[in-house]
Amino acid sequence: MSYFFISAAHKSSGKTTVSIGLGAALKARGMSVQPFKKGPDYIDPLWLTAATGRSCINLDFYTMPSHEIEDEFARHIVGADIGLIEGNKGLYDGLDLDGSNSNAALATLFDAPVILVIDARGMTRGIAPLILGYQAFDPDVRIQGVILNKVGGSRHEGKLRRVIEHYTDAKVVGAVHYAKDIEIDERHLGLIPSNEVEKAREQISQLGKAVGSQVDLDRVIEIAATSPNRPESTSQLSAFSGTRIRIGFPRDKAFGFYYPGDLEKLEAEGVELVEFNALADRELPDVDGLFIGGGFPEMVMQDLEANTAMRESIRRFIDDGGPVYAECGGLMYLSRSLTWEGKRCSMVGAIPGHTVMYEKPQGRGYVRLQERSQMPWPRPEGGVAPEIAAHEFHYSAIEYLGEGVQFAYDVKRGAGIDGQHDGLVYKNVLASYTHLRDVGGNCWTQRFVDHIKACMGS
Repeated sequence: MSYFFISAAHKSSGKTTVSIGLGAALKARGMSVQPFKKGPDYIDPLWLTAATGRSCINLDFYTMPSHEIEDEFARHIVGADIGLIEGNKGLYDGLDLDGSNSNAALATLFDAPVILVIDARGMTRGIAPLILGYQAFDPDVRIQGVILNKVGGSRHEGKLRRVIEHYTDAKVVGAVHYAKDIEIDERHLGLIPSNEVEKAREQISQLGKAVGSQVDLDRVIEIAATSPNRPESTSQLSAFSGTRIRIGFPRDKAFGFYYPGDLEKLEAEGVELVEFNALADRELPDVDGLFIGGGFPEMVMQDLEANTAMRESIRRFIDDGGPVYAECGGLMYLSRSLTWEGKRCSMVGAIPGHTVMYEKPQGRGYVRLQERSQMPWPRPEGGVAPEIAAHEFHYSAIEYLGEGVQFAYDVKRGAGIDGQHDGLVYKNVLASYTHLRDVGGNCWTQRFVDHIKACMGS
C-alpha cells in the first residue's frame, strides 16, 4: 500500500491543479491511481476522477467517524498502485481550535507523508520561515516534500531553491511555473466542474504533461512508499439478488453532483441506475423513481427551459405520484422559474416557489438537521427521527413560497430553504438544499429505496 497527501499552506494555492496533474502524470506512467478528497466537495473529485480513471472518494470528519474514514480508504485503495489524497484549504485549517478535523488530522490518521504545495508568487527569502513554521507546528505531521507552484520563471525558481536548501531541510520535489493555459477557470463554488468543460480531457492532458515535466515523479513515488500498511477493509457491499427497481438520474452539464459511494449503495439496495440528459433527452426513461442531484442549472437555464418536453415529462411523473429526491440544483430545477443576471427562465414547476440567484452565498458549509414528522421517507429501524450531519453550497434562494408548505427538516445549523427549515415536501417529492451522504449512520439510500417501494405498493 502506497499513498501520499497533497496539501497547501493556504487556500487557492493551486493544489487541486497540481493534484490533477499528478494524477494524470502518474496514470500516464501506467500506474493505477486512486484519488481521495478531504471534505464534502463535488467539483475537485470530478476532475480527479477524470484524471485518474478511478472514482474519487470523499473523506470527511464532519459526517464520518474516524473508523469509517479508515475503512472507506482501505476499501477503495484495493487494486491501486498508489493513493493520492487531496486536502482542502490549508494544511492546518479546520473548524475546531484543536485542529481535530483539519487536513493535518487526516494526514496523521493515516500517517500519510505530506507534500506541501506553496503558492510562490512574490516570494523569495520569506518562503523559509513559512516552511520552518509548518514543519515545527505539529511534529506528528510528516512533511516529506515541497512543490513550488505558480513560479515566475527559471530565475525565480533558482532563488527559491537556494533559500530552501540554505535555511531548511525540506526537499523540493517540483516547481510548477505559472502558465495561463494550465489554469482551470473558477466559479463561485470553486473550479468549474469537468462535466461542463468541453475540452476537459485536453486540459487534463496538458496538466499531466506540465506537472509531469516539472515535478520529480520518481521522488513522489518514493515519498508515497514511506506510507505504512493499513488494515484491510472490514465492510464490503454485498451483491443484490432479486427484483430491481429503476431510478433515473440526470448526468449532464446541469447536474453532476453525485457521490460515487451513494450510487454504489443504491445499486447494493437493488437499484438499476438509469442515466438521462435533462438538456438533450425528450422524455424520462421508464423508471420507478428519480434522483436529481446538484450542479449549476443556472449556467444552462435557457437550454433547460427550451427542453419543454423533458420538463413536462418530469412534471407528469411527479403529478402522478412518482417518488423524487432532489438536492440543491435539483430543487432549483423543480421550482417554477430560475432568475439570474436579469433573466428568468421557466423550470419544471412541480413545486411552489421561484428560484433567484444572488452574488453572495445564501447557504454554504456544514449543516445539521432534525427530521420532522412530515418527512415522507420511512423511518430507520427503531423509529427514531435522526439528527443529520450534512452540507450545503448555494448562491440561490427559493422565494415566493405559498402558505401551507411542508418541510422535512428543522435546521439546527445552516441556512436551508428559509433559515429554519429545509426539505420541501410535495406529494412524493423531497427537495432540499442540503446534500446528503450515506455515511455516519445516515442510511438515506436505503430509506429512499423503501420510499419508492412504498409508492409502488410493494
